[in-house]
Amino acid sequence: MFLIRRQLATKTQSACSGANIAGVTLNLCHKRLSSSSFHTAAGKTMKRLDGKVAIVTASTEGIGFAIAKRLAEDGAAVVISSRKERNVENAVERLRKLNLNVTGLKCHVGESQDRKRLFEETIRAYGKLNILVSNAATNPAVGGVLECDESVWDKIFDINVKSSYLLAKEALPYLRQAKDSSIVFVSSIAGYDAFDLLGAYSVSKTALIGLTKAASKELASEGIRVNCLAPGIIKTKFSKALYESESANEAAMSKIPMGRLGTPEEMAGIVSFLVSDDASYITGESIIASGGMSGRL
Repeated sequence: MFLIRRQLATKTQSACSGANIAGVTLNLCHKRLSSSSFHTAAGKTMKRLDGKVAIVTASTEGIGFAIAKRLAEDGAAVVISSRKERNVENAVERLRKLNLNVTGLKCHVGESQDRKRLFEETIRAYGKLNILVSNAATNPAVGGVLECDESVWDKIFDINVKSSYLLAKEALPYLRQAKDSSIVFVSSIAGYDAFDLLGAYSVSKTALIGLTKAASKELASEGIRVNCLAPGIIKTKFSKALYESESANEAAMSKIPMGRLGTPEEMAGIVSFLVSDDASYITGESIIASGGMSGRL
């Protein structure tokens, strides 16, 4: 079920505004005015992604959800998606309670019909597409790269790499029609320095870094920017195996100079920057956000 709702108007008062959600008045302070919004000559406050439409895949929890939320907070209309419709409905409900302009759609990125419907419904709802954030990933088994079963290898590369490539390819006709379009692939620090137990997954994330470089050169002359985010160890359900046990947490902390795990919100801020006009001269780059963990190809 495709969920559509108009963005609700909000009232602004100097530094803070009030919003009534479920009978509770919240004070929403605009702490990011200097970086994510500005005032026009007429005195109207504009956010840096106003007027843009974004698709974020695998965006009902973790890093994907945080990215969708931040893009919407910064003014974009955002289409979220996930393999499970119930998760989409829950995520859309959470974001709409914050008066954010979001819609949602069940989409398995490995299924061509689902991808096609994702783009068609986005255009039907908003009339254009400016931003694609390819975040979907899977890791069905742990182990070294040469211990990986062929079927597991195929599944990892189908979702993590092939689907990202196909999403970008299928988004192109729409991105070409919009102004200042961009694509962001979500890779990983493991793409630079393979994790022992995530061998095949690590290689798939290295492939996304290469895809970013190749696609950015191809599309630069058309004004379509392609960049990549490579998160370190972020505190999410997807990566809990890397920190949930005491021994795993100690091993993780020993590799992170900042001495803590990253948050999904920290990753979301980087993506919002990359798809904004603030990054208008940046393409083909992979930003490592890892708390100081080294990464080098």
